[in-house]
Amino acid sequence: MEAFNYRKAGSVDEALVALNGADDGKFLAGGMTLLPTMKQMLATPDTLVDLAGASELVGVSRDGDTIVVGAMTTHAAVASNSDVQAAIPALAALASGIGDPMVRNRGTIGGSIANADPAADYPAAVVGLNATVNTNKRSIAADDFFLDVFETALEEDELVVSVSFPIPLKAAYRKFPNPASRYAVVGVMVAQSAEGIRVAVTGAAASVFRADSFEQALSADFSAAALEGLSVDSDNLNEDIHASAAYRANLVGVMTKRAVAAC
Repeated sequence: MEAFNYRKAGSVDEALVALNGADDGKFLAGGMTLLPTMKQMLATPDTLVDLAGASELVGVSRDGDTIVVGAMTTHAAVASNSDVQAAIPALAALASGIGDPMVRNRGTIGGSIANADPAADYPAAVVGLNATVNTNKRSIAADDFFLDVFETALEEDELVVSVSFPIPLKAAYRKFPNPASRYAVVGVMVAQSAEGIRVAVTGAAASVFRADSFEQALSADFSAAALEGLSVDSDNLNEDIHASAAYRANLVGVMTKRAVAAC
């Protein structure tokens, strides 16, 4: 790991000032991805701005029909929060299945979605539940936030402040986890709201995506049986030592059926 400057911010404003004063600075949230990346010399920022002291980024609240999660709220805190468990149990269940206890107690929702790992769980929740990502500059719709592998719509000096999740009529998340890392080989969030059905898939491709044909079928008949005979194209899916593209395509169908059955 290369030497770097460490700055601990006590607020969002302090964090932004510290980042702007660095040549190549990065925000440090949970550090579950950034620090291993730095150890492997895949990232060499000259400054890390630690957000742990920015208390306004921590916490969960209910605002009418929306659950708002602060960017520095840990996965464990989301999983155990009574408002989340009552309003969006699928989100609590998703958070409880991320990594291991250490990851859940250090990793944060803001760090996860800003990193946009193609196998992370939270992107499926953000897109599947049609959330809004709130930053220090603007609010970004879920469908516009994730662009590609490790790439989001965030600008260099833009910081995720919170994520707003509309409360669905029903929702469920199911994933086929890598047995070692617990990352999603394929994970699917299915949600039904007054605006319609959303099926968001993570782990299968370079970035989270919506399964349009599945959404259309479930809009007509919200049942696992409605998905019989449907599939996603494997041409652009991930292929690695854990699963072939064809295997992942099949898993998308299997996980979607299980999510629908769990709703």
